[in-house]
Amino acid sequence: MATGIGGHSPADLPRYLEGIAFPVNRKNLILHARQHHADPQMIDKLSQMPDDEYGSMDEVIQEYRQLH
Repeated sequence: MATGIGGHSPADLPRYLEGIAFPVNRKNLILHARQHHADPQMIDKLSQMPDDEYGSMDEVIQEYRQLH
């Protein structure tokens, strides 16, 4: 499995986004990740994602992967 910046892979996202309600926008993804103590590099990558509405964890992971 490929890792991203800071050693984090897209597979790490569910840990930091556990319990988030979908659909969700980028702002709420970032807020939730911060509340769950996500690494600053992961927060930075989330902030680079398009400001779209994401309907599932798979959609979030797919978009996150495109940034690596």
